[in-house]
Formats: sequence, C-alpha cells, structure tokens
Amino acid sequence: MHVPDGFINAPVSVAAGVAAVAAVAVSLRGARRELDERTAPLAGLVAAFIFAVQMLNFPVAAGTSGHLLGGALAAILVGPYTGVLCVSVVLLMQGILFADGGLTALGVNITVMGVVTVLLSYGVFRGLLKVLPGSRPYVTVSAFAGALISVPGAAAAFTALYAIGGTTDVPIGKVFTAMVGVHLLIGIGEAAITAATVGAVIAVRPDLVHGARGLAAPLKLRVGGELVDAPAAAPAPAAARSTKKVWATGLVTALVLAGFVSYYASASPDGLEKVAADQKFDAAAEEHAAAGSPLADYSVKDVTDARLSGGLAGAIGVGATVAVGTGVFWVVRRRRTDEQPVSAPVSAG
Repeated sequence: MHVPDGFINAPVSVAAGVAAVAAVAVSLRGARRELDERTAPLAGLVAAFIFAVQMLNFPVAAGTSGHLLGGALAAILVGPYTGVLCVSVVLLMQGILFADGGLTALGVNITVMGVVTVLLSYGVFRGLLKVLPGSRPYVTVSAFAGALISVPGAAAAFTALYAIGGTTDVPIGKVFTAMVGVHLLIGIGEAAITAATVGAVIAVRPDLVHGARGLAAPLKLRVGGELVDAPAAAPAPAAARSTKKVWATGLVTALVLAGFVSYYASASPDGLEKVAADQKFDAAAEEHAAAGSPLADYSVKDVTDARLSGGLAGAIGVGATVAVGTGVFWVVRRRRTDEQPVSAPVSAG
C-alpha cells in the first residue's frame, strides 16, 4: 500500500507529514519506556524482518497481490511506540534506497501504514486480552484479530486522505469499497503472518514479546491422577538470558526471505495499485525522486541476472534496515539511561 508521489496533493501531504513527525516524536519518547538493553537491538531486527516480509507479495484475488504492512507485528513484539518507529524506519529505507513509496508522500505512508495500523491493531489486541483467558495461545489469537483489522483500517484511512486531497476526480464511494474490500483479503494474510511470527517467538522466548509480558502458563504436574499447578520457580534474571541466538536466527531468516524467497513473490499489482488502475487514477503517480538509485525497484544496477540482482538488493535492504534501526533504538535506549535520576547520597547527620 505504498502511496506514490502525485496521488495526494501538496497541502494534504504536508499535513500528513506534520502528523507523521508528531507521531514519531511522541513515539521516540514512548519507546524509551519500552526499550531496554535486550530489546533495543531486537527492535532493529523487527524492522529488518518487516522489510524482508514486505518483499513477499502474495496473491489474493483477481490479479491482485498483497504484502505485510507490519504495524501489528511490530507493536505486539516490541511495543506500540517502538512499533511506529520500526515501520517508519522501513518506509524511510524503502523510499530512499529502493524508490518504493513517494518521498513527498512519506508522511502519508507513515501515517497510514505505521500510525493507523499500530493504533488499530494494538487497541484490538489489548482489548481482547482483557476479556480472553490470560494465556499464551490467546495472545496469538488476539494478534491475529488485531492484524486482520489493521489492514482494511489503513485502507479506509488512505481513502479518507484521498477524499480530502486526491489529485484526480474519482467516485470516493467506489474507491472506499474497492480499497477496503481487497485489503480485507490482504488482512487475512497479514493476520496469518503476524500470528505465526508472534506464536513462534512466544514458544521460545515469551519474555521478548512485549504484548505477552506478565503472561505465563503454569507448569502442570500429575498428582494422584489429577493435574495440579507446579510450584513456581524463581525466574532467571532478564539480563542473564542472552538474546544472541534469537537475534542471529531472526537475521538469517530475514536474509533468506529477502535474498531468496522474494524471487518467488507474486508479480501482480498490490491492492492500492490495482484499485488505482481500476478506478483510473493511477496516471496521477509521478516519477520517484530516487528513481535513479542503484537499488531502485529492488534490483542492483548493472547486475543482469534477475535472481541475483533481486537477492542482492534484498540482502542490502535487510542489512541497511537492521543497521539504521538498531542505531536509532540504541540512541533512544541510551537517552532513557541518561535521563534516569541519580539518587542523592543519604547524609549521615
């Protein structure tokens, strides 16, 4: 759903940009409370993973494809404030390096794909956890529901912006129906990917899932033919549990997805591209300012082999995203540490 330059007029693009800057500023402060020395590098990894999975367009219907937006996944894994920052880093890398999503439309894309998806998905996720049993399987169920709602919600948000600042006179009712309809189908894929990823992380390291903190299924013992809760064991100190294995596994997975699996992604237009073509406003798209980038369109310039070119571009994108994301989150984490008050010494007198 990357909005190109030219779809939304300048005043609305500027307003969306201001809203995006404000959301990022608020998220930078909020992320200081969510990040610690373990989760800061993992947040960069989450951004890289979202970048990789967004390269895997999957078919939905009638010659249309979809891809992960990632707001729900990021919010549940590392927190809603950090989630907005993760998606923003991904969109920035895609726009600058790969000419994907307009640069003047960057504020629109952050608002629609980052802020709206995080707010909707995390709101649904937390709301369901308040009424469902507090166990890990229901975290996965809630993640599925939140992700499912977030995608058509983002489509509706784009339609609202287009109704205000669209550069082509088209029937907004038809755009709304088409956008929400196709993105509801895409939302099913988003929900499946989100639930599978969250479930996989919970299975091995539930302490690293922001949305699952405080949830722990007690160990059961069979005593006299009946299952009873085992005595609670003292948890290992958080700092004592290394994240290196999780980080390495996640990075390798992202590199494989972007460097190899992406070659087999659907070549059909995504939901927004298909709706724009059907509703006759695709011609409003302007040439990307970074169209001359050596990585434009997710291929490496002068590398003629399509598989190798796309794989190298994907690997470079994962590397750049994890480097920039980790750097941003380490800075945020360090600022939190620097701002912590120092206790005054107690006077002996």
